Amino acid sequence: MSRRLPAPLPHDAALIVIDIQRAIDHPRWGQRNNLGAEKNVAALLQAWRSSRRPIYHIRHDSTEPESHYRPGQPGNEFKPEVQPLAGETVIPKRTNSAFIGTDLEARLRAAQQNLLIVTGVITNNSVETTVRMAGNLGFETFLVEDACFTFARKDWSGTLRSAPEVHAMSLANLDGEYCMVTRTAEVLAASSR
Repeated sequence: MSRRLPAPLPHDAALIVIDIQRAIDHPRWGQRNNLGAEKNVAALLQAWRSSRRPIYHIRHDSTEPESHYRPGQPGNEFKPEVQPLAGETVIPKRTNSAFIGTDLEARLRAAQQNLLIVTGVITNNSVETTVRMAGNLGFETFLVEDACFTFARKDWSGTLRSAPEVHAMSLANLDGEYCMVTRTAEVLAASSR
């Protein structure tokens, strides 16, 4: 696995935006980290659109009756900052991983897009699951830490961990094993060269 973000980024580097839908703003989630994450994702989307690189919007379509992510609910809609444009690929999923029960891998393989730039929510849930699978499937994967966010959560022993702690632990689990963790500014710099 590469330990450095290539500069310039290949023209076929794929931007993956996971589950940034209105449901994520529901108060039941609690306090989050990275309040500027959506702005960072929007900046990456602009760079990808300007350079005509491939973009994949992943949308969680929950099958749970009470879920705000369920199709037909306002929460299922993408947040305005990251709204897909006409012609951009939207891939619905029903599990945590963007690879399970979807054609994401087949699309990437068919287009020979091996380098992935991953953003989205929730860091320790759908993002982490997708990144682990991407790494195991052999994709060169870069996770943009300030273009993702999560929420406070109790650990196994019952101790409440803050959103920044949960985020940092998830990144530590992934970095160097399944992906390389990077930041928005580094990706934007590499994409503009």
